[in-house]
Amino acid sequence: MLFPEKLNEFRVFANDKPNLLGVSDIELPELNSMTETVNGAGIYGEYESPNYGHLESMQLKISWRVITDELTDFYKPDGIKIDCRLVNQHFNTKTRKHEITPSRVLVHGAVTKNSLGKVEKGSPYEGSSEVEIHYIKIEDKGKVLYEYDRHNYIYKVDDVDYGEKLRELLGIL
Repeated sequence: MLFPEKLNEFRVFANDKPNLLGVSDIELPELNSMTETVNGAGIYGEYESPNYGHLESMQLKISWRVITDELTDFYKPDGIKIDCRLVNQHFNTKTRKHEITPSRVLVHGAVTKNSLGKVEKGSPYEGSSEVEIHYIKIEDKGKVLYEYDRHNYIYKVDDVDYGEKLRELLGIL
């Protein structure tokens, strides 16, 4: 059995260019359903009902150590593709050895915020960029765990396409 321990290493690629150096960390988005409070006759109290397949705004935040020419794609008014390659470390409880496995988070979206950080001698800038996510795919060991595309009504989890019936009913299949 592989016991998950931690993220061992990661690389970030923007718009299929060579990896971005100087990325200090990535803050992944929250996946929050849009909801509506349901109450009234026949309901003992109230509850929040998720709007099937609809998610609130999602952001990916990338923190930088210093400003470099690699960041120009984040300043452009064009869409951006961010490919985060992650290596997870596990402890194999049978062999008593550590193992590493690949994961990936792929995002398409638009940059909505660039913080240039602060300037202090001998210190990193600690700037960041935020991307509004239009599309996200999460993979582990080559298997797609989650895929969401808000413009094309794609909502897949563990090989089940929860958006298929909605696309069919809307006539967009």
